[in-house]
Amino acid sequence: MDVAFLIDKYFKDTKKVSIDVFDAQTLNNVYRDVINAMTSHFEIEVSVLQALSYCLYEIMDNVHIHSGKPLGTAITYYDNSQKALSILIADDGMGVRASLSENEKYKNITEAEALKLCLEDNITDGKGLGFGLYTTSRLVNRIGKEFILHSGTHKLMIKDGETSVIENGFWQGTLIYMVIGTGVEIDPNQVVDHRADVAEEYNETFVETSELESLW
Repeated sequence: MDVAFLIDKYFKDTKKVSIDVFDAQTLNNVYRDVINAMTSHFEIEVSVLQALSYCLYEIMDNVHIHSGKPLGTAITYYDNSQKALSILIADDGMGVRASLSENEKYKNITEAEALKLCLEDNITDGKGLGFGLYTTSRLVNRIGKEFILHSGTHKLMIKDGETSVIENGFWQGTLIYMVIGTGVEIDPNQVVDHRADVAEEYNETFVETSELESLW
């Protein structure tokens, strides 16, 4: 994977980006390292981290479940002046359309249709729940500044509340890039449609017991 290209394309003129490569065995450790790094930025609202931690794990987990390739790359950058967090997760696997087409129901969909469908609830190739990108889209709709899903020759973009799909270059696999605002308090459990208590899950995993009282 051309990480230099990704940095030049999505993180140009930024400093101190964090780059992590993960596989099925290292996913949990890399995920925890990424979230722990984010918690060091005290300007980020805890409720944002609570929702984001769920979405991020689901996106990273998608790599080894759906891509057909062992490795994924995570790149993150926090812009303190803009109070915005940029996250990119990419793989060089089979891509969204090929993955969804493993489900007979979506066998004949186009690449553009696949990108739109995978953001909806319960859309899956049969190997997962079809919930990760759905919850991520809900997070983006609340506090997202920009969202890009690039797979094959098509790119889905969400900006200023508008969604569009265009033909734009080629990415072998699936690339997800998002910029989210971090200074606004949200209801993290609403992001996951109240199907999980992500606030409690985050607190149990990433917050020291002595620090919990300061969250309330």
